[in-house]
Amino acid sequence: MGLFKRNPFGHILFVKKWLIRILGLLSHRRFRGFNNLKIEGSEIIKDLPDTNVLFISNHQTYFADVFSMFHVFNASLSNREDSIKNVGYLWNPKLNMYYVAAKETMKSGILPKIFAYTGSISIERTWRSEGKDVNRQVKMSDISAISKALEDGWVITFPQGTTTPFKPIRKGTAHIIKRYKPVVVPIVIDGFRRSFDKKGLFIKKKNVYQSFEIKKPLEIDYDNESIDSIVEKIEYAIEQHPSFLKVIPQEELLAQEELNKQREWLDS
Repeated sequence: MGLFKRNPFGHILFVKKWLIRILGLLSHRRFRGFNNLKIEGSEIIKDLPDTNVLFISNHQTYFADVFSMFHVFNASLSNREDSIKNVGYLWNPKLNMYYVAAKETMKSGILPKIFAYTGSISIERTWRSEGKDVNRQVKMSDISAISKALEDGWVITFPQGTTTPFKPIRKGTAHIIKRYKPVVVPIVIDGFRRSFDKKGLFIKKKNVYQSFEIKKPLEIDYDNESIDSIVEKIEYAIEQHPSFLKVIPQEELLAQEELNKQREWLDS
């Protein structure tokens, strides 16, 4: 790699690599130390093409969700099976990996601006700005940036556009899927909201059961399937469909609590 080689967004890859290494080292214990991230489905990562892959996920914190994905994806590509043990996988991280984030979030301080260099596709939200509801047109430059990132590599997006659970899926994600026909890989995370603050920068509670499930790519008829049908598939895939909002019986809650205790005992 040339020392000053850049990606399509003008970022110097040598700088991006070192930022991922440093931020990865600083964040590693948040997922393997203070907490122990349980990973499922990492074998799927190794079989994906190098470009035009779109990861869709539920959203629990601003930054920790993405950090965890950088760890899991790079560890999986380094032949670690459902594990981020031994942080050496960060030495040669995948550099053509991007994530969609709100522009106002990535400009909210020096740390977010540094994080942005690791692969942020910063877009203007059409429905909310500075804590207030808005209604504005999608900027074509934002769509173009996502297209450029898919052509170059992998893109992570949170189709609800918010960390609040069970909010509607934004149809823009479905439009991008129909237009660019990426491989769509669902991810479901849990435990991040309990273990980190809303931004995902500070540890709120230790020894929280965190889970990270990578599911098989969605089967989508890009040409004939409707936007609403794709939206519904996304809702089910990332477990944010209203049907998941069921009242859980007390016995089921107790059984789940007992299972979590057994997992903690097995990991100790």
